[in-house]
Amino acid sequence: MAENSFKIKAWAITLVVITLIIRTNTTHVYIALIPLFTFWFLDAYYLQQERIFRNIYKDKVNKRTVENLIDEPFKIDTTYYKCHSTPIIFLMLWNKSITPLYMTILLLLILVGTDKSLFKIIDCIKNCI
Repeated sequence: MAENSFKIKAWAITLVVITLIIRTNTTHVYIALIPLFTFWFLDAYYLQQERIFRNIYKDKVNKRTVENLIDEPFKIDTTYYKCHSTPIIFLMLWNKSITPLYMTILLLLILVGTDKSLFKIIDCIKNCI
């Protein structure tokens, strides 16, 4: 699951940068918010899934008995854990592994969208490449 989070972060940065390079006016900067929020949500979703399955594994190990292993050795019921897990919106906004990266990108997009002089910096970088 950690590899998924890393790949999602890489794709988010890549698509936001591509959107900024392709833009033709200031309103196109805000189009970069679409992949940003999409990947931010996916990253939080994978983190939630990872936490759910870690809790299931922990409970399976702690409640391991011969009867449980014989009756239902591979049954994993996630309904209880999904009801008692952290909502995705809270993971998006208050998680130390997700929030700093995406908030920084969001603030930079807002800054680029509101300040015309930053476009000159982006154009200079684009011309150098």
